[in-house]
Amino acid sequence: MSHTGPLILASTSVARRRLLERLRIPFLTDAPEIAETPQQGETAAALAGRLAIAKAHAVAARHQAGLVIGGDQTADCAGTLLNKPLSRTAARAQLRSASGRRVVFHSGICIVDAASGQCMHETVPVTVEFRKLDPQAIARYVDCEPALHAAGSFHIEGLGVSLFERVSSDDPSSLVGLPLITLCRLLRSFDYEVLDHASLATPPDSR
Repeated sequence: MSHTGPLILASTSVARRRLLERLRIPFLTDAPEIAETPQQGETAAALAGRLAIAKAHAVAARHQAGLVIGGDQTADCAGTLLNKPLSRTAARAQLRSASGRRVVFHSGICIVDAASGQCMHETVPVTVEFRKLDPQAIARYVDCEPALHAAGSFHIEGLGVSLFERVSSDDPSSLVGLPLITLCRLLRSFDYEVLDHASLATPPDSR
């Protein structure tokens, strides 16, 4: 029997909301309001996974039923955690450090059944190879698209693609912040089939 409770996205991220909307399934949003400070010695992958789990559980505690989706993304350049830049100066510095190098982005995703407490989670890596970026290209990108609240200082869904040589991942949407292939698979583990809940683009053919 298919899961009938609501889907709840534990996020205020516009990017994650837009990604989930691609599946054309009904869902609610609820802000998790948790501390996101890294723990001492915590790797980027571990941080993404821990925060995704914490967000899902924080929101699930406020609901009697439903599947709560938590997500978080971190970035790692040669063992250094890349934080959200928050300023243009920091964004330019991050892009200079990433120029010509590989950066691994880790997208943590967690689903919690608010009624039973059942929890499933995964962390999906994406490897981005940056092209060599000269100071003019970096300055121009930051002026055109200041991604001050994105780990890595770029938006893949915008001009950020102009900064790369290649992207490698088994779940491409994870670079935007929500791995949809993984999400659909995890939802099936809760007897929630996306195709059963997706809205139709047009009325079904009656012929």
